[in-house]
Amino acid sequence: MEIKVEKLKDLNEKFSEDRANRVAQNAAMSNGIESAATNLNINEEQRHNFNINLNQVGVTNQKKSGRCWMFSALNMMRFEVVKNLNLKEFEFSVVYPLFFDKLEKSNYFLNSILKTLDEETEGRLVSHILKDPIGDGGQWDMFVGLVNKYGLVPKEAMGENENSSNTGKLNNYLTKLLRGYASKLRRAHSEGKTIKELESMVDDYMSEVHRVLCISLGTPPEKFDFEIRDADGKYISEKNITPLKFFEKYVNINLDNYISIINAPTKDKPYDNTYTVDFLGSVIEGKEIKYINLPIDDLKKAAISQLKDNHPVWFGCDVGQFFNRKGSVLDFESVKVDDLFNVSFDMTKEERLDYGESLMTHAMVFMGVELDDNGAPVRWRVENSWGKDSGKDGYLVMSDRWFDEYMYQVVIDKKYLSQKILSNWEKEPIRLKPWDPMGSLA
Repeated sequence: MEIKVEKLKDLNEKFSEDRANRVAQNAAMSNGIESAATNLNINEEQRHNFNINLNQVGVTNQKKSGRCWMFSALNMMRFEVVKNLNLKEFEFSVVYPLFFDKLEKSNYFLNSILKTLDEETEGRLVSHILKDPIGDGGQWDMFVGLVNKYGLVPKEAMGENENSSNTGKLNNYLTKLLRGYASKLRRAHSEGKTIKELESMVDDYMSEVHRVLCISLGTPPEKFDFEIRDADGKYISEKNITPLKFFEKYVNINLDNYISIINAPTKDKPYDNTYTVDFLGSVIEGKEIKYINLPIDDLKKAAISQLKDNHPVWFGCDVGQFFNRKGSVLDFESVKVDDLFNVSFDMTKEERLDYGESLMTHAMVFMGVELDDNGAPVRWRVENSWGKDSGKDGYLVMSDRWFDEYMYQVVIDKKYLSQKILSNWEKEPIRLKPWDPMGSLA
């Protein structure tokens, strides 16, 4: 049905007759949509006060990169290192896992191309694989695979540089290379090359990827010296330690004890089942990405149990939903765009997932929660990785009602979960399509 010019004239007249429309128009055009829609009264309700509160040292900054999943995982672990070693300050290197993430993702991509040589290039599967082969985003199990294989190092052992803090150009050129490799592999296959010959080509390509990463990010240390003073002035020194030994000795966390719990209330993902996503991963020999889908209250209960025991909680959410980045509150009552436009955003969480309106986009860490007299959560304390000038000294407040709608994943130590959940965790995972929203990367 066409838009008639006469109808537009009538709509324009009706719009201008309404005083509220004129006020909203002036406010939005002068200040931008979100600023005009910001509800300042919500700040009193969503206060930065919490009766369960974990104290972190310093705030990290991922800068112009999509490494939130790494920063959040490392922030969770540095809390434990600082506590165990009685430190005033400490940061892990995020360049170190970034290097190996790019290396492993490149290898995973090329092996995915080998697995799909007989698929049509314009088909949905190959198109999906080619779409974003080397992006910064990731999942918890991808991080576990990297750390279990390569360990970790302090920031001093491999510091930030221009390309790690602003990854756009590196990603662009690696993507060009990888798509070119994919083209050559598929052409060689069509010309009758054997799988051994194709694998030899991949080996040569990976040498080139390694060279690009070393030039751009630096060469990861095989050994380094760990030297630091604790809060009492005691000197801690470990010479010539490997990244794996450093992780084992000073981080001392069994990452395999942590499992990913998701909330996806869609008909295709019944609760109490486990799921994985085809063609999603990085370290080929690492653990397969796996989630258990549970009702939202189970995510809350598990997160609260872990926080009460003085341990942070890694989580993934859709951070861009009704969030004024200038402020520090995640709450759909804080940015009242519906009031500004006089419309309703009334899709359910299930509908938002089914229709591509929402998915996990960002990872952060819960560092506290405010509980009411009955032990129910009211608001959550969130450590972000956008620097101390973002939010309130680097922290956000998430309302519990926002948690219900836009929280998708928490990572929990098995000891805080019921026997029923642990039994269901052992189920063989149901395989989801590569483009399923639960395959999104933070």
